[in-house]
Amino acid sequence: MAEEQTELDERIIIKDLHTKEIDLVNRDPKHINEDVVKVDFEDVIAEPVGTYSFDGVWKTSYTTFTVSKYWCYRLLSAILGIPLAVIWGFLFALISFCHIWAVVPCIKSYLIEIQCVARIYPLCIHTFCDPLFEALSKICSNIRVALRKEI
Repeated sequence: MAEEQTELDERIIIKDLHTKEIDLVNRDPKHINEDVVKVDFEDVIAEPVGTYSFDGVWKTSYTTFTVSKYWCYRLLSAILGIPLAVIWGFLFALISFCHIWAVVPCIKSYLIEIQCVARIYPLCIHTFCDPLFEALSKICSNIRVALRKEI
């Protein structure tokens, strides 16, 4: 009985990884679209003092803007939301696949191979460059610079 319960709990945990509960009230919990798409009537249309339209036109314009924005967004999300979700899901799955199966192995391979070069490079520098720069320093060590102030 205890084994069956443990197995059932494992199935529920595995299922919950793919069918996570979503919040239908707060649909932007990480605030990624906080300042991008908050566009209200006042942000787009404004009448300066002295150039007011009729009050009825202003109220109707406000209502028309708000309702048309609301329903156009709902219509577009109903028509294009699911296909775009599939495309974005595929794209991020592809990026994850490439990162897991190509990028990380290439970087690890590079790091392993560069260790050999990292051991040989200092030997070459010490063998060829150190004597050269030591000789140049002895040549230039007798150079004296005198500064005089001329009046």
